[in-house]
Amino acid sequence: MTDSTRQPQAGPPQTLEESHLGIADVEPQDIQRIVLCYPVKTKHLGQIVQTLQTIRDTSGVPVRRDIEVVDAGQDRIARELPRADVFIGHAKVPVDWDAVLSAGRLRFIQSSAAGLDHCLVPGVIEDANIRVCSAAGLFAPQVAEQTCCLLFGLLRRIHTFEQARPTRDFTRRPTDDLRGKTVGIVGLGGNGRMISKVLAPWDVRIIATDYFPESCPDEVSVLMDASRLDDLLAESDIVILTLPLNQSTRHLMNRSMLSRMRAGAYLINVARGAVVDETALVDALAEEHLAGVGVDVTEVEPLPPESPLWDHDRVLISPHVGAQSARRVDDTTDLACENLKRFFLGEALFNQVDKRLGFPHPSCGYRPGSPNPVHAPGTSPPHGSSQSPGPHQARGSAGPRE
Repeated sequence: MTDSTRQPQAGPPQTLEESHLGIADVEPQDIQRIVLCYPVKTKHLGQIVQTLQTIRDTSGVPVRRDIEVVDAGQDRIARELPRADVFIGHAKVPVDWDAVLSAGRLRFIQSSAAGLDHCLVPGVIEDANIRVCSAAGLFAPQVAEQTCCLLFGLLRRIHTFEQARPTRDFTRRPTDDLRGKTVGIVGLGGNGRMISKVLAPWDVRIIATDYFPESCPDEVSVLMDASRLDDLLAESDIVILTLPLNQSTRHLMNRSMLSRMRAGAYLINVARGAVVDETALVDALAEEHLAGVGVDVTEVEPLPPESPLWDHDRVLISPHVGAQSARRVDDTTDLACENLKRFFLGEALFNQVDKRLGFPHPSCGYRPGSPNPVHAPGTSPPHGSSQSPGPHQARGSAGPRE
């Protein structure tokens, strides 16, 4: 495979000992300030405060009574983050990460998003004192629904019929079918697996690639290593991108890879915009190599008004709403509180990120009600306790793919 394919140059770690996890001990009494940057309400603040109180009252762990929980919001996060010991949320404004790291306080980041490009800067990756957890898989049902919205809109030509509305043009035009097609999912994490589960009843053949080609779900016919993306593109009528953005996946779908897709194939991107080279994508559409493209994410957001994607009649665009949910803030707070408890108690964290890869190992993936994650080998409980791992936390096991 040539360099032009932009495949990852190195595979995932074979054992978690090789991972960049963030493994330094933390004394619970050193945690003085928790800074939030997601749209919490009073009940969510109360839930976080109650979680801290419960840990202090029932575990014997010396959690400070004067921990400050700060709802910074986007307007104050850049100012408040250098004084945070714990950060929960997603900063969508510029942050001076050099100042944050120089302050030397930050010990734990719980992202409210699955993507970590907002916080996984080089300094955070290299700082062993900082643990990072994502919200990977938390909104998989919603992402699957948005994927279907874009896919069925393209197949059944909803955009074409909507364009006829102003002229009241009630004319039948050709449509396409999902049944019988091969769907290729690039990145079979929580979102990819949920998409496979939703699409399986439609009489499709599903194939996938992943960094960890383990525990192939029943809905997927073939699960391949990420290095076999060429094979997936050559076989797929529909390609769905659900992989994380990191150095090796940026512009992964470049001109070379787009040309390897089947003529007349569809591309759906519900991952991160920058995994696709949009200039090459526009060219592929102009050459009519692709039948249609659906994007919930774009390389620059908001998508600039001058982007040719706006005017293309075979493109459906949604403004990064794939993870929107009426329960989003509730579910995010539930995960944050569960991981705060584990952080203070020295237990394995859900969705703890291998900072080199930019996403969690599947053994620690979070689903509401899921078993405890595996405690990554070589890590210590946050306060250096000697407590033994529970029945689902056996050290040295990478665990099955959930």
